[in-house]
Amino acid sequence: MTPQEMETRIVRYGDLVPCKTAFIDAHTPGSDQKENFTIIGGGVSESPDQHVHIKDTPGFNIGAAGQPPKCRNSLHSHRTAEVFFVLKGRWRFFWGRWGTAGEVVLEEGDIFNIPTGIFRGFENIGTDYGMIMAILGGDDAGGGVIWAPQVIEDARDHGLVLGENGKLYDSKKGETLPDGVGPMPLLSEAELAGFPETPVEEVVRDYVARYWDLMALSGKKPAKVIGTDALLRDRPGFEVEFLSRDSIAPSAYALDRHEILMVMRGHWRLTWDGGAATLAPGDTCAVPPGLTHTLAPAMTGEASLYRVTNTADAAGPTWTG
Repeated sequence: MTPQEMETRIVRYGDLVPCKTAFIDAHTPGSDQKENFTIIGGGVSESPDQHVHIKDTPGFNIGAAGQPPKCRNSLHSHRTAEVFFVLKGRWRFFWGRWGTAGEVVLEEGDIFNIPTGIFRGFENIGTDYGMIMAILGGDDAGGGVIWAPQVIEDARDHGLVLGENGKLYDSKKGETLPDGVGPMPLLSEAELAGFPETPVEEVVRDYVARYWDLMALSGKKPAKVIGTDALLRDRPGFEVEFLSRDSIAPSAYALDRHEILMVMRGHWRLTWDGGAATLAPGDTCAVPPGLTHTLAPAMTGEASLYRVTNTADAAGPTWTG
Protein backbone atom coordinates (compact mmCIF):
# COMPACT_ATOMS: atom_id res chain seq x y z
CA MET A 1 0.00 0.00 0.00
CA THR A 2 1.42 3.38 -1.03
CA PRO A 3 1.47 6.38 1.31
CA GLN A 4 -1.09 8.04 -0.96
CA GLU A 5 -3.45 5.07 -0.62
CA MET A 6 -3.08 5.06 3.15
CA GLU A 7 -3.80 8.78 3.35
CA THR A 8 -7.25 8.09 1.90
CA ARG A 9 -7.80 5.91 4.97
CA ILE A 10 -6.74 8.63 7.43
CA VAL A 11 -9.10 11.41 8.48
CA ARG A 12 -7.11 14.25 10.00
CA TYR A 13 -8.63 16.24 12.84
CA GLY A 14 -7.89 19.48 11.02
CA ASP A 15 -9.68 18.24 7.90
CA LEU A 16 -12.96 17.31 9.59
CA VAL A 17 -15.96 18.83 7.81
CA PRO A 18 -18.80 19.80 10.16
CA CYS A 19 -22.54 19.83 9.55
CA LYS A 20 -24.64 22.22 11.63
CA THR A 21 -27.99 20.93 10.36
CA ALA A 22 -27.48 17.21 10.98
CA PHE A 23 -30.38 16.66 13.39
CA ILE A 24 -33.87 17.76 14.24
CA ASP A 25 -32.79 20.13 17.04
CA ALA A 26 -30.52 22.20 14.78
CA HIS A 27 -32.74 25.29 15.28
CA THR A 28 -33.71 24.67 18.89
CA PRO A 29 -32.17 27.24 21.29
CA GLY A 30 -29.43 25.63 23.35
CA SER A 31 -28.72 23.03 20.66
CA ASP A 32 -28.38 25.21 17.57
CA GLN A 33 -24.59 25.64 17.74
CA LYS A 34 -23.55 22.01 17.70
CA GLU A 35 -21.54 20.46 14.87
CA ASN A 36 -21.77 16.86 13.71
CA PHE A 37 -19.01 14.92 11.94
CA THR A 38 -19.25 11.61 10.09
CA ILE A 39 -15.77 10.11 9.84
CA ILE A 40 -16.39 6.49 8.78
CA GLY A 41 -19.85 5.57 7.50
CA GLY A 42 -22.91 7.75 7.14
CA GLY A 43 -23.79 7.60 10.83
CA VAL A 44 -27.29 8.67 11.79
CA SER A 45 -27.38 12.19 10.32
CA GLU A 46 -30.81 13.30 9.12
CA SER A 47 -29.42 15.98 6.77
CA PRO A 48 -28.42 15.67 3.10
CA ASP A 49 -25.75 18.30 3.83
CA GLN A 50 -23.73 15.90 6.00
CA HIS A 51 -20.24 15.24 4.63
CA VAL A 52 -19.02 11.64 4.92
CA HIS A 53 -15.22 11.28 4.97
CA ILE A 54 -14.92 7.49 4.46
CA LYS A 55 -18.08 5.81 3.19
CA ASP A 56 -17.13 2.14 3.57
CA THR A 57 -17.91 0.78 7.03
CA PRO A 58 -16.10 -2.01 8.94
CA GLY A 59 -19.26 -3.15 10.75
CA PHE A 60 -19.62 0.06 12.73
CA ASN A 61 -19.56 3.84 12.22
CA ILE A 62 -17.16 6.48 13.56
CA GLY A 63 -18.30 10.03 14.11
CA ALA A 64 -17.84 13.04 16.39
CA ALA A 65 -19.73 15.92 17.94
CA GLY A 66 -18.29 19.36 18.51
CA GLN A 67 -20.04 21.91 20.70
CA PRO A 68 -19.28 25.27 22.31
CA PRO A 69 -19.82 25.70 26.07
CA LYS A 70 -23.41 25.23 27.34
CA CYS A 71 -24.53 23.66 24.05
CA ARG A 72 -26.42 20.38 24.41
CA ASN A 73 -27.55 17.44 22.29
CA SER A 74 -31.22 16.63 22.83
CA LEU A 75 -32.65 13.43 24.30
CA HIS A 76 -32.62 10.52 21.87
CA SER A 77 -32.08 6.78 21.73
CA HIS A 78 -30.42 4.22 19.42
CA ARG A 79 -31.15 0.62 18.52
CA THR A 80 -27.45 -0.27 18.53
CA ALA A 81 -24.42 0.71 20.59
CA GLU A 82 -23.32 4.31 21.03
CA VAL A 83 -19.89 4.78 22.60
CA PHE A 84 -18.28 8.16 23.28
CA PHE A 85 -14.86 9.20 24.47
CA VAL A 86 -13.96 12.77 25.30
CA LEU A 87 -11.25 14.19 23.07
CA LYS A 88 -11.51 17.78 24.29
CA GLY A 89 -13.31 19.46 27.13
CA ARG A 90 -15.61 18.42 29.96
CA TRP A 91 -19.00 16.87 29.23
CA ARG A 92 -22.15 16.02 31.15
CA PHE A 93 -24.15 13.02 29.94
CA PHE A 94 -27.72 12.62 31.18
CA TRP A 95 -30.45 10.08 30.51
CA GLY A 96 -34.07 9.06 31.06
CA ARG A 97 -37.44 10.05 29.60
CA TRP A 98 -36.93 13.66 30.69
CA GLY A 99 -33.16 13.51 31.19
CA THR A 100 -33.52 13.32 34.95
CA ALA A 101 -32.89 9.59 35.64
CA GLY A 102 -29.17 10.17 36.13
CA GLU A 103 -26.05 11.92 34.92
CA VAL A 104 -22.30 11.45 34.77
CA VAL A 105 -19.49 13.91 34.01
CA LEU A 106 -16.67 12.80 31.71
CA GLU A 107 -13.23 14.34 31.49
CA GLU A 108 -10.76 14.13 28.61
CA GLY A 109 -9.98 10.53 27.67
CA ASP A 110 -12.90 9.01 29.61
CA ILE A 111 -15.11 6.60 27.65
CA PHE A 112 -18.86 5.89 28.01
CA ASN A 113 -20.59 2.84 26.52
CA ILE A 114 -24.13 4.20 26.76
CA PRO A 115 -26.71 1.47 27.47
CA THR A 116 -28.77 0.74 24.38
CA GLY A 117 -32.45 1.65 24.57
CA ILE A 118 -32.33 4.56 27.01
CA PHE A 119 -32.95 8.19 26.14
CA ARG A 120 -29.68 10.07 26.44
CA GLY A 121 -28.32 13.57 25.85
CA PHE A 122 -25.10 15.42 26.50
CA GLU A 123 -23.74 18.92 26.88
CA ASN A 124 -20.39 20.66 26.95
CA ILE A 125 -19.93 21.99 30.48
CA GLY A 126 -16.35 23.14 29.88
CA THR A 127 -15.11 26.64 29.17
CA ASP A 128 -13.96 26.06 25.57
CA TYR A 129 -15.13 24.33 22.41
CA GLY A 130 -15.28 20.60 23.13
CA MET A 131 -15.16 17.45 21.02
CA ILE A 132 -16.36 13.92 21.71
CA MET A 133 -15.61 10.98 19.42
CA ALA A 134 -18.30 8.37 18.76
CA ILE A 135 -18.56 4.71 17.77
CA LEU A 136 -21.97 3.58 16.52
CA GLY A 137 -22.80 -0.10 16.15
CA GLY A 138 -23.82 -1.58 12.79
CA ASP A 139 -23.06 -0.66 9.20
CA ASP A 140 -26.22 1.45 9.09
CA ALA A 141 -25.93 2.53 12.76
CA GLY A 142 -29.24 0.96 13.65
CA GLY A 143 -31.26 2.78 11.02
CA GLY A 144 -31.44 6.19 12.65
CA VAL A 145 -32.30 8.10 15.81
CA ILE A 146 -35.33 7.72 18.08
CA TRP A 147 -36.20 11.14 19.52
CA ALA A 148 -38.03 11.87 22.74
CA PRO A 149 -41.45 13.34 21.83
CA GLN A 150 -40.72 16.77 23.32
CA VAL A 151 -37.66 17.11 21.06
CA ILE A 152 -39.78 16.64 17.94
CA GLU A 153 -42.39 19.11 19.23
CA ASP A 154 -39.76 21.74 20.14
CA ALA A 155 -38.11 21.37 16.73
CA ARG A 156 -41.40 21.87 14.93
CA ASP A 157 -41.91 25.11 16.85
CA HIS A 158 -38.56 26.28 15.45
CA GLY A 159 -39.14 25.32 11.83
CA LEU A 160 -37.75 21.80 11.49
CA VAL A 161 -39.98 18.82 10.72
CA LEU A 162 -38.76 15.23 10.65
CA GLY A 163 -40.52 13.10 8.05
CA GLU A 164 -41.48 9.50 8.63
CA ASN A 165 -38.81 8.76 6.00
CA GLY A 166 -36.13 9.94 8.47
CA LYS A 167 -35.34 13.14 6.55
CA LEU A 168 -35.46 16.72 7.81
CA TYR A 169 -37.50 19.50 6.20
CA ASP A 170 -36.78 23.13 7.06
CA SER A 171 -39.77 25.46 6.83
CA LYS A 172 -37.39 28.42 7.17
CA LYS A 173 -36.10 27.42 3.71
CA GLY A 174 -39.60 26.96 2.35
CA GLU A 175 -39.39 23.16 2.53
CA THR A 176 -42.47 21.05 3.17
CA LEU A 177 -43.14 17.35 3.56
CA PRO A 178 -43.37 15.67 0.14
CA ASP A 179 -46.67 14.22 -1.02
CA GLY A 180 -47.27 10.88 0.59
CA VAL A 181 -44.77 11.50 3.42
CA GLY A 182 -46.15 12.21 6.87
CA PRO A 183 -44.36 13.60 9.91
CA MET A 184 -42.47 11.23 12.16
CA PRO A 185 -45.08 9.96 14.64
CA LEU A 186 -44.50 10.63 18.31
CA LEU A 187 -43.88 7.65 20.55
CA SER A 188 -46.98 6.59 22.47
CA GLU A 189 -47.08 6.33 26.24
CA ALA A 190 -47.01 2.54 25.91
CA GLU A 191 -43.90 2.74 23.72
CA LEU A 192 -42.23 5.22 26.08
CA ALA A 193 -42.74 2.79 28.95
CA GLY A 194 -40.29 0.46 27.22
CA PHE A 195 -37.39 2.89 27.63
CA PRO A 196 -35.66 2.16 30.96
CA GLU A 197 -34.66 4.71 33.60
CA THR A 198 -31.29 3.10 34.34
CA PRO A 199 -29.96 3.91 37.86
CA VAL A 200 -26.87 6.09 37.93
CA GLU A 201 -24.98 3.58 40.10
CA GLU A 202 -25.41 0.88 37.45
CA VAL A 203 -24.33 3.19 34.64
CA VAL A 204 -21.16 4.37 36.39
CA ARG A 205 -20.25 0.82 37.45
CA ASP A 206 -20.87 -1.02 34.18
CA TYR A 207 -20.60 1.50 31.36
CA VAL A 208 -17.97 4.15 32.21
CA ALA A 209 -14.17 3.81 32.17
CA ARG A 210 -11.86 6.60 33.30
CA TYR A 211 -8.80 7.67 31.33
CA TRP A 212 -6.27 7.43 34.13
CA ASP A 213 -7.55 4.01 35.17
CA LEU A 214 -6.99 2.85 31.59
CA MET A 215 -3.51 4.35 31.59
CA ALA A 216 -2.71 2.27 34.66
CA LEU A 217 -4.23 -0.89 33.18
CA SER A 218 -2.30 -0.53 29.92
CA GLY A 219 1.14 -0.70 31.51
CA LYS A 220 2.31 -3.91 29.80
CA LYS A 221 -0.36 -4.68 27.20
CA PRO A 222 -3.42 -2.96 25.72
CA ALA A 223 -6.28 -2.54 28.17
CA LYS A 224 -9.47 -4.27 27.00
CA VAL A 225 -12.17 -1.64 27.36
CA ILE A 226 -15.25 -3.06 25.60
CA GLY A 227 -15.72 -6.75 24.79
CA THR A 228 -16.84 -10.04 26.28
CA ASP A 229 -13.83 -10.20 28.62
CA ALA A 230 -13.20 -6.47 28.93
CA LEU A 231 -13.54 -3.89 31.66
CA LEU A 232 -16.95 -2.95 30.22
CA ARG A 233 -18.36 -6.35 29.30
CA ASP A 234 -20.38 -6.10 26.12
CA ARG A 235 -20.96 -7.56 22.64
CA PRO A 236 -21.98 -4.58 20.46
CA GLY A 237 -20.42 -5.81 17.19
CA PHE A 238 -16.99 -4.34 17.92
CA GLU A 239 -14.27 -4.38 20.58
CA VAL A 240 -12.39 -1.40 22.00
CA GLU A 241 -8.86 -1.44 23.41
CA PHE A 242 -6.79 1.33 24.98
CA LEU A 243 -3.09 1.62 24.13
CA SER A 244 -0.50 3.72 25.91
CA ARG A 245 3.23 4.12 25.38
CA ASP A 246 4.08 0.94 27.31
CA SER A 247 1.45 -1.35 25.77
CA ILE A 248 2.39 -1.27 22.10
CA ALA A 249 3.25 -4.43 20.16
CA PRO A 250 7.04 -4.98 20.18
CA SER A 251 7.11 -6.03 16.52
CA ALA A 252 5.12 -5.86 13.31
CA TYR A 253 1.68 -7.44 13.34
CA ALA A 254 -1.37 -7.91 11.14
CA LEU A 255 -5.01 -8.49 12.06
CA ASP A 256 -7.65 -10.44 10.15
CA ARG A 257 -10.14 -7.72 11.12
CA HIS A 258 -10.59 -4.03 10.45
CA GLU A 259 -8.54 -1.92 12.86
CA ILE A 260 -9.55 1.68 13.53
CA LEU A 261 -6.99 3.81 15.38
CA MET A 262 -8.30 6.91 17.18
CA VAL A 263 -5.55 8.99 18.75
CA MET A 264 -6.19 10.58 22.12
CA ARG A 265 -2.79 11.94 23.20
CA GLY A 266 0.62 12.31 21.60
CA HIS A 267 1.80 11.50 18.09
CA TRP A 268 1.95 7.91 16.82
CA ARG A 269 4.03 6.50 13.98
CA LEU A 270 2.33 3.92 11.77
CA THR A 271 4.76 2.01 9.52
CA TRP A 272 3.99 -0.62 6.89
CA ASP A 273 5.65 -2.19 3.87
CA GLY A 274 5.42 0.70 1.45
CA GLY A 275 5.34 3.73 3.68
CA ALA A 276 4.73 5.43 7.00
CA ALA A 277 2.39 8.03 8.47
CA THR A 278 2.25 10.05 11.67
CA LEU A 279 -1.08 10.24 13.51
CA ALA A 280 -1.89 13.21 15.76
CA PRO A 281 -4.56 13.71 18.45
CA GLY A 282 -8.03 13.59 16.93
CA ASP A 283 -6.89 11.72 13.82
CA THR A 284 -8.70 8.52 12.80
CA CYS A 285 -6.99 5.81 10.73
CA ALA A 286 -8.63 2.75 9.15
CA VAL A 287 -6.02 -0.01 8.87
CA PRO A 288 -7.24 -2.71 6.45
CA PRO A 289 -7.30 -6.40 7.41
CA GLY A 290 -4.11 -8.30 6.60
CA LEU A 291 -1.79 -5.29 6.45
CA THR A 292 1.42 -5.96 8.37
CA HIS A 293 2.40 -2.83 10.28
CA THR A 294 4.02 -1.42 13.38
CA LEU A 295 2.63 1.22 15.71
CA ALA A 296 4.70 3.27 18.16
CA PRO A 297 4.75 6.73 19.78
CA ALA A 298 6.59 9.18 17.56
CA MET A 299 8.07 11.27 20.37
CA THR A 300 8.50 11.41 24.13
CA GLY A 301 5.71 12.33 26.50
CA GLU A 302 2.19 11.10 27.10
CA ALA A 303 0.78 8.90 24.33
CA SER A 304 -2.55 7.09 24.15
CA LEU A 305 -5.12 5.94 21.62
CA TYR A 306 -8.27 3.88 21.32
CA ARG A 307 -8.27 0.90 18.93
CA VAL A 308 -11.59 -0.41 17.60
CA THR A 309 -11.94 -3.75 15.79
CA ASN A 310 -15.01 -5.43 14.33
CA THR A 311 -16.33 -8.74 15.66
CA ALA A 312 -18.76 -11.39 14.45
CA ASP A 313 -21.32 -10.35 17.07
CA ALA A 314 -24.50 -8.79 15.80
CA ALA A 315 -24.70 -5.04 16.33
CA GLY A 316 -27.61 -5.46 18.66
CA PRO A 317 -28.59 -4.34 22.15
CA THR A 318 -25.95 -3.71 24.75
CA TRP A 319 -25.23 -6.89 26.70
CA THR A 320 -23.71 -7.36 30.12
CA GLY A 321 -23.47 -10.27 32.49
